[in-house]
This record gives sequence, structure tokens and C-alpha cells, in this order.
Amino acid sequence: MPHVSIEFSKGLEQTYDIQSLCCRLFDVLAEQDAFEDPAAIKIRATAVEFFRIGSEPQTFVHATLLLMRGRDQLTRTHLNKTILEVISNALPDVGSITVKDVEMTRATYAARVL
Repeated sequence: MPHVSIEFSKGLEQTYDIQSLCCRLFDVLAEQDAFEDPAAIKIRATAVEFFRIGSEPQTFVHATLLLMRGRDQLTRTHLNKTILEVISNALPDVGSITVKDVEMTRATYAARVL
């Protein structure tokens, strides 16, 4: 059930293939032992039109990894670093790349998948 939501500064899609990034990230995460069912992985990317960051160049990518509660800190750190590496390799000139994980509660998570 891992979900990765990627926000990126608008305009990066003109220089970089964001769909390719999503596919590469999916493939890399599907290989991780932390995920039993690769079909449950979801990657989404959204351009952010308005922003201001404190560093130059004025471009960013931020990924949020949503995971069900229960994975240890070592696993979460490994997954975050893996995501950071994939994004950094795909978009080497981006000014700021950050990744965080958020633990979700299975009891309150709702989904409908065909």
C-alpha cells in the first residue's frame, strides 16, 4: 500500500520526464523487501505553480512516502534514502530535493481499488 506523492516546481516537466521518474521510482520500490505486493504501490506527481524556497536555484521536489504503521526506523530511513537517490539521479540540477515518510493507521485507512 505504499503511496509516494511527489510535488515539484512547475516548469521542471519541461526539462525532465516526470512520468519516467514515476515509473523508475515504482520499479525501484517494487524491488524492496519492505513491500510484499508491488501492485499496491502508487506514485503520483503534481506540479506546484506558486512557491518560494530559501535556496537557489528556485526549483524543488518533495516526496512524501505514506506507509502503514509498523515499519521500523531503519526500514523507513532506507526507503526515504532510496527515494532521494532515485529523484536525485533523475533530476540532478534541482535546487532542493526532500523526502519524508508518514505512518498511516490501517484501522482508519479506506480504499476502493478495482
